Amino acid sequence: MLARVWSATILGIDAIQVGVEVDVSGGLPGITLVGLPDTAVQESRERVKAAIKNAGYAFPMRKIVINLTPADLRKEGPIFDLPISIGILAASEQVEPQLLGDHLFLGEVSLDGSLRPVSGVLPIAAAAKRLGMIGIVVPKENAQEAALVKDLAVYGLQSITEVGDFLAHPEKYQPVVANPEMKWHDSDFKLDLKDVKGQQHARRALEIAAAGGHNLIFVGPPGSGKTLLARRLPSILPNMNFDEALEVTRIHSVAGLLKGKGLVSDRPFRSPHHSASGPSLVGGGSFPRPGEITLATNGVLFLDELTEFKRDVLEFLRQPLEDGFVSISRTRQSVTFPAQFTLVASTNPCQCGYYGDAVQPCTCTPRQREQYWAKLSGPLMDRIDLQVTVARLKPDEMTRSTEGEDSSAVKKRVQASRKIQQNRFQNEARVNCNAQMQSRHLRQWCKLDDPSRDLLEAAIKRLGLSARATDRILKVSRTIADLASTEDIQVVHVAEAVQYRTLDRAT
Repeated sequence: MLARVWSATILGIDAIQVGVEVDVSGGLPGITLVGLPDTAVQESRERVKAAIKNAGYAFPMRKIVINLTPADLRKEGPIFDLPISIGILAASEQVEPQLLGDHLFLGEVSLDGSLRPVSGVLPIAAAAKRLGMIGIVVPKENAQEAALVKDLAVYGLQSITEVGDFLAHPEKYQPVVANPEMKWHDSDFKLDLKDVKGQQHARRALEIAAAGGHNLIFVGPPGSGKTLLARRLPSILPNMNFDEALEVTRIHSVAGLLKGKGLVSDRPFRSPHHSASGPSLVGGGSFPRPGEITLATNGVLFLDELTEFKRDVLEFLRQPLEDGFVSISRTRQSVTFPAQFTLVASTNPCQCGYYGDAVQPCTCTPRQREQYWAKLSGPLMDRIDLQVTVARLKPDEMTRSTEGEDSSAVKKRVQASRKIQQNRFQNEARVNCNAQMQSRHLRQWCKLDDPSRDLLEAAIKRLGLSARATDRILKVSRTIADLASTEDIQVVHVAEAVQYRTLDRAT
């Protein structure tokens, strides 16, 4: 007999429907698996055979042909174990086939017949709803994740035996209800700005970066507080709305980071080591997987010790920083990942770390300092809106016990600024904050009066600013004006924005 079970596979962060066709006929016993399966799918033949026997069913000792459609799409991972098992049982008339046409099945099987969780369940559940499926059957550990999709019956089951019972008696099982309290939290978000002493200039830059989504770099000697400040940026970022949280959750689901949790409520904070490769940052592989910049979408990508990264690796960031997405092309397929993140970086001013320090003299030669900064290209620095020099604290600042302003107070101002920006861009599809504005938005929302224009022109001449750097100054000026609840950009706003271009030099 022939049986068809519906499943799905991940392409990028989206899901594509896959049909698992199983034909059991006369002939020499054996299993033939076709449809461009990878090694993990090929190995499912042995897992499924043992699982069916240990679950109490009879494995048909006949010729079994399994076809994964569409045949020209590569299939990967153990996600097809369950649909292959159910297909074999349905084709051999051991389970009821009535529900197979309007339910989607996925899950890895153990040799004892139990179901193990898999990655990418959330986008697959969303695809099942889009395709008109009534329900989806997943391992119990993935049930809360799939239940985030509304108006889709989700059944979290524990074994092949339980799936067979569900097919025979669906009335005995109730769909899983999403638990609104099921949220995932990152310990980094417990950090608070009140722990930072002094550094008012750097704290102000951090607030502007959070308010407008601007990229930021801290430059200073060791121990000046660069990393301390950067790691507290998530604590002042505005809360994600449901659409943003759902996008982040989908990305983490595909990457296998959800671990059975529900909706991701906190903005991501990714901090890859400086030994990271280009593909690990932007994504890649024969089956493209999201990289660090995609995992940081709607959150922060922190590159500590920026100049220790390889220059060619950093150049991978240029296009995503400009476009907000990254496209990865392979011979058989091309996928696009979101990459709308805020870049925060830190670095020492030179190789020894003490150039410009008031206490420790620098031991680097001018040539060494030039080679040190040559690791950062001009086009990359152009894309960093706020360039802030962080000096070491004075002795009295280090020993006094008074706390700075806490994150909750700063966050209120940031959220008020973001509210202004949301109203401003409410009719824009891909613009949510000032940092994402395009040229046409600058013409509309960043108009300057004569004194402001004169100041900006003088800065362009003095610092040798490019057109891109000039646009970045306008965006930062707009954010500073929003923080001040001012409709028009004033000369003081432009002046403050210009002072954050400390690393630009006339060519």
